[in-house]
Amino acid sequence: MSTLIAVVAIVALIAVLVLLGTQRAQVRRASEALALSRELRNRYDALQAVTTEGVLVQSLSGRVLDISDRAAQILGIDGPASVGRAVGDLPVSVVNEMGLAMNPAAVLGRRSGIAPAGRAIDSELVGVVLPGMDAAHARMVQVSSQLVPAGDGDADAVLTTLVDVTGRRETEAALTRSEMQFRVAMENAPIGMALVDLEWRIVEANAAFAELLGTSVGALRGYRMEDLSTPEGRPAERLEVDRLLGGGQHRFSMEKRYQRADGHEVWVALDAALVRTPTGAPDHFVVQVRDSTESRLQAEMLTHRAMHDPLTGLANRTLLQEVLQSALEQPGAEARVAVLACDLDGFKEINDRYGHAAGDEVLVHVAGVLRAATARRGTVARLGGDEFVVVVQDVDGPRAVFEVAAAIHAGLHEPVRVARRRLVVAASVGIAVADPDSIDGGAPGLLAAADAALYRAKGAGRGRTEVYDGSMAMGSASDLHRELAAALATDQLVVHYQPIVDLSDARVVGYEALVRWEHPRRGLLLPGAFLSLVQEAGLSVALGQLVARRVVEFVATMPDRTRWVSVNVSADQLGDGEFATTLLAEISRHRLSAGRIVVELTESSLVASGTRIRHELTQLSAAGVPILLDDFGTGVSPLSYLRDLPVAGVKLDMSFTSGIPEDPTAGKVARALGALARELAMVTIAEGIEQEEQAEFLQRNGWRYGQGWLYGSAQPGGITR
Repeated sequence: MSTLIAVVAIVALIAVLVLLGTQRAQVRRASEALALSRELRNRYDALQAVTTEGVLVQSLSGRVLDISDRAAQILGIDGPASVGRAVGDLPVSVVNEMGLAMNPAAVLGRRSGIAPAGRAIDSELVGVVLPGMDAAHARMVQVSSQLVPAGDGDADAVLTTLVDVTGRRETEAALTRSEMQFRVAMENAPIGMALVDLEWRIVEANAAFAELLGTSVGALRGYRMEDLSTPEGRPAERLEVDRLLGGGQHRFSMEKRYQRADGHEVWVALDAALVRTPTGAPDHFVVQVRDSTESRLQAEMLTHRAMHDPLTGLANRTLLQEVLQSALEQPGAEARVAVLACDLDGFKEINDRYGHAAGDEVLVHVAGVLRAATARRGTVARLGGDEFVVVVQDVDGPRAVFEVAAAIHAGLHEPVRVARRRLVVAASVGIAVADPDSIDGGAPGLLAAADAALYRAKGAGRGRTEVYDGSMAMGSASDLHRELAAALATDQLVVHYQPIVDLSDARVVGYEALVRWEHPRRGLLLPGAFLSLVQEAGLSVALGQLVARRVVEFVATMPDRTRWVSVNVSADQLGDGEFATTLLAEISRHRLSAGRIVVELTESSLVASGTRIRHELTQLSAAGVPILLDDFGTGVSPLSYLRDLPVAGVKLDMSFTSGIPEDPTAGKVARALGALARELAMVTIAEGIEQEEQAEFLQRNGWRYGQGWLYGSAQPGGITR
């Protein structure tokens, strides 16, 4: 019995021990499961903290089981307070893409046709309206749902992911809008535009580009850009494109000729920029093409006018000097180059008797005779008045120049028909052939030699030709300089005055002072015959001081105290203070009121104007001496002068006036320059007026004052009308 009891006790003890072991194992497994659960929860929370997606877990009955912080943020609700609530009761306002309100439970809750476990249905884009926000500014959210097996204990659950795509949608919309705006702007741009690939082939072009080339947009697609231009312009274009692709530059601009579909050529301004990807790799080119034919022709026309006589179309003094100097610098100039100076005999009498219009017709006729006589063997120029020069360049220059002279006399033998009159015109001719001495003296030396021969011809009876030799009184440059110095000392240099009128009533309001040389042998010389020598001799300042004193004296004696006189001043007469000091001292001595003496600056002489010149002009302006810019529109940088110098007014160059009213371009330039001057509140004067039509046009287009042959030539005492 006792043995049985002992056995039972042992068995019971073993059972207790087994039970205790089982309980401990269960507790250990439970602890491990709890630790694993905590670890998984921590990982889940960490994942939700960094992901851009929000997660909402709900039971099949629609009650929230879990919601991540990101999901709560996207929906604009309190996450912990939402757990356990029905999805339909959440304080969430949802709209569709049309802005119409939707049931949150229908969007976030269980829906019919929801995807089986493990498969997501097509997502839906909705707008979440946050508190204080209207539907137009709703947050755009991509919502996706799927079944999760055993997500709610043993039952399935619904897993809903929410992604805020507001920023992406805005970016996509901005890109779409930007692309649309660019395409609209390109298609409607008034200038040619094209998208070009890296092979320099046109991908897309606008209507303006196609119209410029006389073709269609479709025909341009796939066309190589360089094939549009003329052959000589292609290498330079290819070089610029290669520089863009090589990273040497970001864009380039060039002017070139394109060939239209009809075979005609147009000048264009081509601008190209390289567009790169975000990584910096070349992607495509954006090209703009602007028709520059008209501006190119206008620039060439203005350049031509600056270098040619407006009446005859011949070269002017500036171009003549350049051509002659260039010819003398070429090898073999002694055998090839000669100069012929031509002066009409009795031209002043024609002007005085029949008027300046008749004189102009004679000059145009003579220009034609000289062109025909030269027969493309040189350059014909008009220096002013009835002075002409021919620079002969031929294989046998000495022989050719005599042939030209003979042809001139023969051509002038036939009388000139002016209106119903037949006027006889003859010419005196002087010839100088290039030799070592004249080549060393450059263009001025050879021109002076021809001029000396010309005056020998005039003195020997006129209507004849003389050739320069050493016995003629050309003298060396130093001799000419001494002659000019003597002319200054003996009052051979005098001042004449050309009237300036108010274009509204032709009333004389002032004068321009013009210097003349009363040469003892050659008669009255205009500035073109000696001003260059004055500059070479270093007498410019002395001449300026002389003219300043004479002009002030003249103004002081004028009975009309409202009239003024302008004095021409070049850049080499300014800068050392002597001219300004003399002029201001004379004004003070004669007690002239402010504005009665005006200084005219030759625009072309101011290219290298410096601080000292600007200081002297400022000093004159501050003392009441207005500054006018002469030859306005023909110089290098008139706008910079108007900005940097104390300019009170401008004078329209006669090369523009002469084309009015026949030349529409001259009219446009005169109108534009006048508008610019008036916009800057400046005095406007037009010179070179010879016809009533010119005066009426200029007055109608805002030019206030004018001068020219129509109102009188320069006279010693001016005109008192």
